[in-house]
Amino acid sequence: MSTKRNNPETIAIHGGDYRSDPATNSVAVPIYRTTSYQFNNTEHAANLFALKEFGNIYTRIMNPTNDVLEKRIAALEGGLASLTVASGQTASTFAILNVAQAGDNIVSSTDLYGGTVSLFTHTLSKLGIEVRYADPSDPKNFEKAIDDKTRAFYGETLPNPYLRVFPIKEVSDIGRKYNIPLILDNTAAPVICKPIEHGAAVVVYSLTKYIAGHGTVVGGALVDGGNFDWTADPKRQPLFNEPDASYGGVVWGKAVPELTGANVAFAVRARVTLLRDLGSALSPDNAFGVIQGLETVALRMKQHCDNAAKVVEYLKNHKAVERVIYSTEHNEEISSRAKKYLKNGNGALVGIELAGGIEAGKKFIEALKMFYHVANIGDARSLAIHPATTTHSQLNDDELAASGVTPGYVRLCIGLEHIDDIIDDLDQALDRSSKGNLKAVS
Repeated sequence: MSTKRNNPETIAIHGGDYRSDPATNSVAVPIYRTTSYQFNNTEHAANLFALKEFGNIYTRIMNPTNDVLEKRIAALEGGLASLTVASGQTASTFAILNVAQAGDNIVSSTDLYGGTVSLFTHTLSKLGIEVRYADPSDPKNFEKAIDDKTRAFYGETLPNPYLRVFPIKEVSDIGRKYNIPLILDNTAAPVICKPIEHGAAVVVYSLTKYIAGHGTVVGGALVDGGNFDWTADPKRQPLFNEPDASYGGVVWGKAVPELTGANVAFAVRARVTLLRDLGSALSPDNAFGVIQGLETVALRMKQHCDNAAKVVEYLKNHKAVERVIYSTEHNEEISSRAKKYLKNGNGALVGIELAGGIEAGKKFIEALKMFYHVANIGDARSLAIHPATTTHSQLNDDELAASGVTPGYVRLCIGLEHIDDIIDDLDQALDRSSKGNLKAVS
């Protein structure tokens, strides 16, 4: 992009150097439905496979439609490179597999999406990667959990459902002392938080959520901040400092900067080893769908956050609601992180504890008329779900408690409808769900 403007509204439309399609002059990004690409000659093909130059080889690894999306996501985050993948769950998996192998460990925040907890606790353990959990209420808990096999810290900017903003700089600073990168899932806070600016080395996304924003496509992304020295301590980051037998003995931490002139070893290694071998590619059709949502994400986030702030004030004054969980509704220390890390809005996720417990929660969900009862966030529509019986149902009691899920917790994802209509629907559902619980709400 020729302009030097750094405004997200502009980057989301013009970022990534795409002006028009070179073959047709199409302004809209074309969907390149092709598996493979013609090589100019045998030397060109050999150079691509040897990483002596970059270009299209096979759509499992790269695609021109995806390339535009990747460059825009990287620009929006303030990173140097991005890799799109099939889902947010794939992005989280790749982020860990790109730094850790059997016998290694990572230290993760306890405040996580339930699917990520299952991935970390059960699936990664079967691969020999240990995940140690640290309560982010005190950043020093991360330092207490490390040893010489710790390869990364992991957290969520605005963790669902706890909604306690992660101490990004505090944990990143601890990691830098030991050459441990912070990987941060920013799914719930695009535009309103820039983790890389606060020291995160890698940002991961479920593009399915706010960035795509319309509940029509599934995708994920990893963003390489380009701000982490993978070669500073070879023993701490062996996957970037030891020869990779799967790619002719290349040493990623040294070879990639020499080839590209940029510190993007993380993104390149994830693409040419993990995406190559595991094949979790984002289809160009879904990349096109994400691009359509990306163009308006900055505007939508403003409205999401504005509506959510008004919903929070309404819920705080409703007799059927025992507690409102929101990024700014915690103790002073935790709430101050929202002021520090979130800009132009405090997020669109709102949790509530209903006075009638689990039965009131069920009644409330079933009484909603406009809100959709779905397992998703970030949609243009307002959404609601009961995590203990759905998104977090695979967790045991201790894991549920650690993630902030109680039997009566209901998660709301506030959409773009008119605020009066959102509150009207909540009001009638709360009234209906509180009937029969007069003692609890009196």
